[in-house]
Amino acid sequence: MRDIAVVAFVQTHHTGEDTGLSETELLAPVITEIKQRTGITRFGFTCSGSNDYLAGAPFSFVAALDAVGAWPPISESHVEMDAAWALYEAWVKLQHGEIDTALVYGFGKASQGDWAEIATVGYDPYYLTPLGVDADSMAALQARAHLERSGAKEDDLRAVVARSRAAGRDNPFALHLPDPEDGDHTVAPLRAHDVAPVTDGAAAVVLAAGDRARELCERPAWITGIDHRAEPHLPGVRDLSRSESARLAGERAGAAGVQVAELHTRYSHEELILREALGLGEEVTVNPSGGPLSADPIMATGLIRIGEAAARIHDGTAGRALGHAASGPCLQQNLVCVLSGATNG
Repeated sequence: MRDIAVVAFVQTHHTGEDTGLSETELLAPVITEIKQRTGITRFGFTCSGSNDYLAGAPFSFVAALDAVGAWPPISESHVEMDAAWALYEAWVKLQHGEIDTALVYGFGKASQGDWAEIATVGYDPYYLTPLGVDADSMAALQARAHLERSGAKEDDLRAVVARSRAAGRDNPFALHLPDPEDGDHTVAPLRAHDVAPVTDGAAAVVLAAGDRARELCERPAWITGIDHRAEPHLPGVRDLSRSESARLAGERAGAAGVQVAELHTRYSHEELILREALGLGEEVTVNPSGGPLSADPIMATGLIRIGEAAARIHDGTAGRALGHAASGPCLQQNLVCVLSGATNG
């Protein structure tokens, strides 16, 4: 296995409303900055993550290539997923040994539609989608299941939000949201503050292998473990109060002993479930960036979790960090990426 590291990470200053910029216009400054930071103008491989339903147009990722520059021809791929899965594809490509660098990026404008309803079309087309059940309602079912099994209270959910928003106010890239205020339930037991805010934004990461990574970054964030697991699509055939796929991914990736964890928690209760699944004790700092509850640019959020974790390695504030991405209803899919200041070798 080749040693591969995150050597650069850039994100937009995310916004909570449509500023009039297209996805390509959101992405262009990010790509420009990451090229300047690394000094690379052409990468061995380019991979992106986006969602055509969110953009409301087919092949929206093709237009985004205008921000990257696709001439002369480049080696390029795309996943209709969060860009964390694009990073996984780029990691595999680098393992083949034919290239030494890869550019990964993701973008999303949630302000263009209602993501809770849009996500419905990505559910099982025979059983779930026809029901019309939205993502927030699905999450509420999981939240109730976890509260009843674990004995946690709604106050515990509120504490997660309060801590996340406080951290987000110290993050110049996140939305600076006030402390949560109890209002009516959006879908019980979830209130408005328990749901990630509408966010527009983009992010990019550069991966590099071996000595090339050491040339590009003073303290590379080496990927010492990465794993992705998926559970059955139908929520009714799994225990919603737990996340078996996150547990398995964490074990395979080597989550034990991390100091910082950036978790893809679009809903407050998901942090409680993921802490348990990944074995994260109170000594682990969770979402010091504010996490998705402070900024959730759909299709870039998971990549940002890996980027934020890598940033803790880059600046020396952590020796081992974890980036997590989720997809599907009720934490159906989970990707865990463990980063370290030292290689496995």
